[in-house]
Amino acid sequence: MTSEIAVKMTGIVKKFPGVIANDHVNLEIMAGEVHALLGENGAGKSTLSNILTGLYRQDVGTVEIGGKKVEFNSPRDALNAGIGMVHQHFRLVSTFTVAENVVLGESDSSLFMDQKAVATRVQELSDRYGLAVDPSARIWQLSVGEQQRVEILKVLYRGARILILDEPTAVLTPIETTELFKTLRVMVSEGRVVIFISHKLDEVMAVSDRVTVLRGGRTVGTVNTRETSTTDLASLMVGRSVEFNRVVRQTPADRERIVLDVSDLCAFDDRGRVAIESVSLSVSPGEIVGIAGVAGNGQRELAEVISGMRPITSGSITVDGESVQSGRARSAIAKGIAHVPEDRLHTGLAAGHSVEDNFALKNYRSMSRFRILQRQQIRNQSTHLIEHYDIKTPGSETPVRLLSGGNVQKVLLAREFSASPKVLIAASPTRGLDVGAIETVRERLVQAADSGVGVLLISEDLDEILSLADRILVMYEGRIVAEVEAAQADRARIGLTMGGITA
Repeated sequence: MTSEIAVKMTGIVKKFPGVIANDHVNLEIMAGEVHALLGENGAGKSTLSNILTGLYRQDVGTVEIGGKKVEFNSPRDALNAGIGMVHQHFRLVSTFTVAENVVLGESDSSLFMDQKAVATRVQELSDRYGLAVDPSARIWQLSVGEQQRVEILKVLYRGARILILDEPTAVLTPIETTELFKTLRVMVSEGRVVIFISHKLDEVMAVSDRVTVLRGGRTVGTVNTRETSTTDLASLMVGRSVEFNRVVRQTPADRERIVLDVSDLCAFDDRGRVAIESVSLSVSPGEIVGIAGVAGNGQRELAEVISGMRPITSGSITVDGESVQSGRARSAIAKGIAHVPEDRLHTGLAAGHSVEDNFALKNYRSMSRFRILQRQQIRNQSTHLIEHYDIKTPGSETPVRLLSGGNVQKVLLAREFSASPKVLIAASPTRGLDVGAIETVRERLVQAADSGVGVLLISEDLDEILSLADRILVMYEGRIVAEVEAAQADRARIGLTMGGITA
């Protein structure tokens, strides 16, 4: 790290109707450093990043790059200044291939681009940074984790000197995360700047040089990483003490019974390839079974099959001994299966619709009379759920897309939990959330299990699996390759198994 200031944002103010997203924020980043940006959802991190990348213009304040004042009127201006960002919500064209998305918007790209050359370059970057993805695959065929890798490849392909990475390790094993951190250190050693936005405090401590914390749209302070701790950072973020320890369950699981039974399950992915091969598992009432694995190894397809969103080619699924029809989501719902998908804004919720409409998506039939929705009944339900789950929203008629990530997840959890399920499938339920929201979501999962719900927790976050699960299954290339009681789990060995190393 040098003494040269690469990025300086002074007195940044950005207002939206009824909200001050950034309130005189100051941020100073040195050349050759990994600078972490921390804060709860809604603290102003995304708005600040969007100003730096030209998506928004600040109402008040100045931005300097390399000591020169700049004004970005569009993302193109920021790209030309060498700034690239991997957003939490992806900017990808679902019908295009990986290679086409990587070069989309390039000034020298055309309909007649050299696809082979681009694919070769993408593959080189993929191999170098351990971001496994098929350059010829179409975006809609990829898991959320794989789509995030494409976003990282886009930034690397364009040679940005200032990289803003929003939760870049969410889909990596501990070993892959370590390798990525090594890559980031190489980048900054060459004078590049990495702005690292993450809610994983251990990662921030491991990779960053300095940390700036935002709370309520304001700068709380900037600290040297070596002079702070995860506990101190968490307290700065939320204004209170937060501890993430192994969860102590109030009610033990009833291992004598099985509420969810999956036997010899096989299914294809969106490209017609085998995604799940001979998977068998069971979940007991009150048990949290964790499935650990790197994104793209069949976890998404498994969740979709159990929840009735994807047909099976063979095998069976039963809830309390009753069969769930293949590819029939209503059958799964009727049997008592709730599903929190990994893509909360596009699969789990209708982002453009109101909070109250999203609450009614699964039970609207019971809130209709002569096929006419009883709007007051829907609103009353919404008011109760908003209060019970402490959802921060201007009102029940507010579109879901306008809420922070943590509150979006609360809407989804409130809807699924309020249906009194027997089985809950939770896929990456805390991805992209701040420490306060993570704590709330984890408490809700434990409460569900304590009430007798069988919980299947699918996550690439190994620490989350270890802190919540009673039993851990490891999934690799569509198969269950290991099973261990959480109390006897070895983190390093599970991490290796996630990467396909079984010996």
